[in-house]
Amino acid sequence: MTYAIITGASKGLGAAAAKQLLLEGLNVISVSRSENEALKETAEKESAKYTHYSCDLSSPSEVKGVFTEIAGMVFQESGEDVYLINNAGMVDPIETAGNLDEEITEKHVNVNFLSPMIISNMFLNKAEALDARLVIANVSSGAGSRPVHGWSVYCSTKAAINMFTQTTALELENQQSRHKVFAFSPGIMDTDMQSTIRSSSKSAFNDIDTFKNYKEEGKLRDAETVAGALVNVLKSDEIENGKIYQINDFL
Repeated sequence: MTYAIITGASKGLGAAAAKQLLLEGLNVISVSRSENEALKETAEKESAKYTHYSCDLSSPSEVKGVFTEIAGMVFQESGEDVYLINNAGMVDPIETAGNLDEEITEKHVNVNFLSPMIISNMFLNKAEALDARLVIANVSSGAGSRPVHGWSVYCSTKAAINMFTQTTALELENQQSRHKVFAFSPGIMDTDMQSTIRSSSKSAFNDIDTFKNYKEEGKLRDAETVAGALVNVLKSDEIENGKIYQINDFL
């Protein structure tokens, strides 16, 4: 069986990617706090295998427990392909340094960076032991390569996931491993995260008017289009290890 595990698959890019992978016949495991009922309906219609695990990805202990169980399911037969999309993310707190909410900041770092590291580390270990081929996609952002006023936490975690991706890829290449890891920057999409950004204050986020204009001028891409590009890279035989793919390269 070929499995695809997607975090944050209840909505947005994660849900769109999960649906496309179901339509392509993969066994999909979604991990998020709430379940997307439409994915369950798609799986039933396509006679595909779909499993949902409820998990608070801001809790490292919960992540370890849930993904230990998932790993036991997917890593059973040698030679199988396993796809992992670390998609779950949050943009809050949108605020200047010195005014950050410490509890939300800790949650943000856990969701955007610590959990993907924990999951990737666990899956690489299991895949190597069973001789399964693992492909990891870490959803990144253009904010990971430039500073944005009010996004000190978001920019930092996205920069961190980029470096984790590149360093892991270097290690895999040095080990002559067949595993692949890449990052994917999806650009601006019409998702709940954009709504959160537009609801912030001008003092906390200087670029708020620009992001409001993106919505008003119809410049936000739909999640389905972006998910199509992500899935195409994920299933490609020519993935460049450690590369940070940009959505603009595909559209």
